[in-house]
Parts: sequence; C-alpha cells; structure tokens
Amino acid sequence: MTREELDELMLDSARNAVITTREEFGLELDGSIDSIAVVDEVILKWINKYRDQALEDKAVFTLCNIYGAYVGEVFKKTVGGEWSYDDSNPDTPLLLLEYGTHSYAFAGICYQRLVNDSQISVDSYFSQAVSNNTQ
Repeated sequence: MTREELDELMLDSARNAVITTREEFGLELDGSIDSIAVVDEVILKWINKYRDQALEDKAVFTLCNIYGAYVGEVFKKTVGGEWSYDDSNPDTPLLLLEYGTHSYAFAGICYQRLVNDSQISVDSYFSQAVSNNTQ
C-alpha cells in the first residue's frame, strides 16, 4: 500500500467514524481536540447499544480502526505526523501514526477501551501524545 493510499484509507475511515457516530448516536465528531472525549463516550455506547455484537471480531476491528483513524487525523491536524502500516506479522498488522521519534497506536487504545478496560481513556492517551510533541 502506498503512502497516498494509506492516507486516503485513513481519511475515509475517519469520515466513517463521523458519519456513523452521527447516525447511531446523534453525536458530532467535529475534528476538534475536544471531540476526542466524545470518542471515549461513543466507544462505550456501542457496547451499551449492541452488547455482544459490538465485541464480535469484525465489529471490534471496524470500530477500533474508524475511531483510531479519527483520533489520528485530529492528531495530524493538531500536531502533524504520518500513518504507517506494518504487516511484517500478518496475524497482527500494526497501524501507527508516527511523529518525530514517537509512534501512536490510536486504534490500539480504542481496542483497549472497547474490549479490555472501560476505564482506559482515549482522550487521556491523545492528550499525552499531544503533550509529548508540543513541549
């Protein structure tokens, strides 16, 4: 996948997060830093609304990737960065946003909140990522 194709895929995925969030929950993701807190809220709303369906493999993959793309695109707009895709292990491909010497797994933090621990905060992870690069 070329850099341009990856960038377009991530933009499309972020747009899907905006549209899906509006249609499913009537909430707006407006591309602002403040909207990252809405992502935390929406991830839990998926579980509340769809229960077991939200935790099926395909749903988890889709939700984590669209919201991870959204958070990453807000980061890119705020700080900068480039998407990278590492498929050296085909069983667990890794999608990261890289900026300077840092790499951020925004889809991964969405996964942690959705599947493992509802106390994990995408917003806190995002804020720390921004802070790491604006000091």
